[in-house]
Amino acid sequence: MYKMLSESEIDKLLSSISTGSKLKKEDQAKKINVYDFKKALRFSKDQVQRLFKIHENYARLLTSYLSNHLRTDVHINVASVEQLPYEEFVRSIPSMTILNIFESPPLKGKMAVEVNPNVAYAMLDRLLGGLGAGINKADNLTEIETKLMNKLFDKCLILLKEAWAAIDDIEPKLLDLETNPHFMQLVSPNETVIVISLETTISEVSGMINICFPYVPLEEILQKLSAQDDLNEKKVEYSQEDRRSLAHSIKKSLLPVVSELGQSEMTVKEFLDLNVGDVIMLKQKVTDPNIIKVGGYPKFYGQFGKRSQRLAVQILNTFDEGDESDE
Repeated sequence: MYKMLSESEIDKLLSSISTGSKLKKEDQAKKINVYDFKKALRFSKDQVQRLFKIHENYARLLTSYLSNHLRTDVHINVASVEQLPYEEFVRSIPSMTILNIFESPPLKGKMAVEVNPNVAYAMLDRLLGGLGAGINKADNLTEIETKLMNKLFDKCLILLKEAWAAIDDIEPKLLDLETNPHFMQLVSPNETVIVISLETTISEVSGMINICFPYVPLEEILQKLSAQDDLNEKKVEYSQEDRRSLAHSIKKSLLPVVSELGQSEMTVKEFLDLNVGDVIMLKQKVTDPNIIKVGGYPKFYGQFGKRSQRLAVQILNTFDEGDESDE
């Protein structure tokens, strides 16, 4: 016997069918990934990761150099490594900024380092004896300011060579300093570039330093940028002749040899009150052997004496490392 559906039951059934169909369409829509063919990804994840590690090392080198050179607190770390069209990179940086255009033989083509003007002027202010204030006046660089910046950034590029040493022997060379990114045409607008962004803090001024590498210069060394490259490095094998030559060179190396008469301790006041003729009491007895240090490390016990009318020290025994705390 068939049961007839009521009008309300039919409405509920139709409602559930339409709702389920809608949910199904929403689920399908979520699974669709939009791909922009203008933004082609030409670097693999391994290569991007390798570039990240290279420039982590560069950030450390740059931090150390700028801290010493500017005599202030400098903190630099890698914020991101992204690949994007060159046109998008140009749009992402300020309309007036500091652009260092350089080349790195044997890599072909030009590359660029964009320094946020606030960061660049904080560096310049420190070089000129200021506190490191970041004043954006990139559109009005004087000749002296330009020369100072060229000299500073030229040294920063030399550090880039050191960071890249494990990949290739590049020779970065500063070509020009530009302030308007629209006058800098490294590659065509749609060409893929990889941008390493360094988050930089100098004194109390913060900003970004962006290093832009077009795909074409790096194309020839993409294989070397593979993360697996480290595992495939060949071990250097030395011949017997090389070993003998190295051993001969080491034997001719000079090492400082110091024989300590003894040690003592005194207060700062006692030190300041010392006069000619005062006697300092040493911890050691006359009969105790003295310590002979080679290259700054204790190696032997010895005793003082004379030989052929010259002061000398005779080696009695090798130094026991367990006695090092007794120095």
